[in-house]
Parts: sequence; C-alpha cells; structure tokens
Amino acid sequence: MTTTRRWPVPLAIVLVVYAAAAWALTLRLPVKDDQIDWFGSLGAGWMAWTFPTALFFLTILLLLSLMAVWEYASPGGNPRVGILRFETTRGDRLFISLLGSAFINLAWLGLVGPSLWWALALSVVYAVGVFRYV
Repeated sequence: MTTTRRWPVPLAIVLVVYAAAAWALTLRLPVKDDQIDWFGSLGAGWMAWTFPTALFFLTILLLLSLMAVWEYASPGGNPRVGILRFETTRGDRLFISLLGSAFINLAWLGLVGPSLWWALALSVVYAVGVFRYV
C-alpha cells in the first residue's frame, strides 16, 4: 500500500494566508510621531481591535486550520488514553491546551503583572505536555 503526501499544499496555503493576513494587519497600524503604534486602534468598531488582539485571534484561526490540515493528512484524530485516563483526540488536546493556556495567562496577570512573555513560554511548555501526555 502506497501512502500519498496530501499535506504539503494545504499546509503551504494555510501558512501563506496567515502570513498575508499578519502583513495586512501591520499595514493598518497607526503611526504617531513617525513611530508605529503597535497598540493603537486598527479601526472603529464595536471591539477594540489592536494589533495584539487581532494577531491573537488570527493565531487561534491558524491553529484550527493547522489541525484541519493535520486531520486531512492523517484522518482519525489519533485517539488515545493518557494521564487523565480518558480517551482524547488531537482536537480534544488542542482544546485542553488552549483552555489551560488561558488560565495560565489569567493567573499570571493576577499574580505577577502585565508582562506576559514568561506566561506565553509556560503556555507553550504546557501545550507540548498536553499533546505529549494527555
């Protein structure tokens, strides 16, 4: 039985669309005093769309798209029983890692302060652990 590589083209499409959307966001950044205002408003609307907010939601869309490409390339979800002792699929593990990362960042904001770079690093380590052991 021969296996076909079905993932390179969809993966390339997802990454190119993500890069193009991120580039389009950077072009909409406001400029104040000849400096780019990374936290300025991207436009009027019901939500305070700043570059970090828009990039956050764009990254969530990227993760969901990458999961779709992964499912397309290797159908079945790869269910397994991990340390939580119930069966989880790739999508379940992504949801658990996103939910846990939200709690990590909220706890960091409440206990440490507004600099979230270490919380981001901790969230990535947490997500790797979830995908590996859950």
